[in-house]
Amino acid sequence: MSSAPSRSSTDPVDVALGAAVAALADRVAAVGAPNPVIVLDGRSGAGKSSLARRFVAGWPARGRVQLVALDDVYPGWDGLADGVAYARESILRPHARGLIGVWERWDWETDARAEAHAVDPSLPLVVEGSGLLTPEVAALADVSVWVEAPGPSRKARALERDGDTYRPHWDRWARQEDHHIAAHDPASLASMVVRVP
Repeated sequence: MSSAPSRSSTDPVDVALGAAVAALADRVAAVGAPNPVIVLDGRSGAGKSSLARRFVAGWPARGRVQLVALDDVYPGWDGLADGVAYARESILRPHARGLIGVWERWDWETDARAEAHAVDPSLPLVVEGSGLLTPEVAALADVSVWVEAPGPSRKARALERDGDTYRPHWDRWARQEDHHIAAHDPASLASMVVRVP
């Protein structure tokens, strides 16, 4: 499957994501590892989930690749920092040490951890989510990506995706993202910055 943007596409978001997939594939190929770790951070609605899914669908090497979205990990609407710490300790550190990682999905309806998932250290790993790119996580990644997009576009995409479920929590989540950006300056930690309209 080609990861290049469609020649006929006139959607600027589609074009930007297609170009980012191609550039990310080049970065991963340059790493030359059979089990690289790629982390993607960005504010809500920036396009990191779409980029991660496209990249995994067009994975540039043979074999399986694992994708973990932090939306399945955050422990609720106030859990950005806790979710990142959980992913770091349960997923990323074990992978870096050649150990099987195990994480439990957060069930937003029951407000509790649910079924467990294993992460194979012999396979490539893509992890995406807001707040992810901290100095500790950057040290565990082979390629780190910051996805940047204008606020109005981000909000429109996020609310179109999650609608009334997310709308009352937008500002609450944004404050946690603000804190993360002020504390860690994730764009400066990224080996690649992607700009999405």
